[in-house]
Amino acid sequence: MMFADKPTLIGKRVALRPVGPEHTDGLWELVNDPETARLTGAHTKFTREAIAQWCATRAEHDDRLDLAICDAQDGGYRGEIVLNCLDTDNLSCSLRIALIASRAAGRGYGTEAIRLVLDHAFGAVGLHRVSLEVHDFNDRARHVYRKVGFTEEGVLRDALRWEGAWHDTIVMSVLAGEWPTSR
Repeated sequence: MMFADKPTLIGKRVALRPVGPEHTDGLWELVNDPETARLTGAHTKFTREAIAQWCATRAEHDDRLDLAICDAQDGGYRGEIVLNCLDTDNLSCSLRIALIASRAAGRGYGTEAIRLVLDHAFGAVGLHRVSLEVHDFNDRARHVYRKVGFTEEGVLRDALRWEGAWHDTIVMSVLAGEWPTSR
């Protein structure tokens, strides 16, 4: 499949490394961060054992690419970025990113991680389309997605219920022809 190769992608701020058992502590912190849960709309509660199993099995999946976002200087875990929901017939997939807010927000980690992953998706893998969903209250993420080249395509009305209030989810995508081949 298209994601059988699990590369390490290096930028100035981040090193994106294939998720493995060594990322269990970082992912455990990420899924228990209240701000990350709010921004991603994650209602699911995980056990530490489930997180350890998840991290240990990512290399086995050739239909998705799970990468840990690590600081390029100190190697510290900052979050994850994932290409999943692969559609090989239509050369498309979804992108998901989550950062530990207290360690990564406003530092450029997300912007660089997305650019590195899109370079890989369109260049090395040969995808045509990458899409994502973002909740209407996540203005910071929407700004970053637009900045790197995503276009808003539509709205899923009242798609998320968070703390008793309904929120829309915005669908965005970027196409290979819109993505610069080198930066």
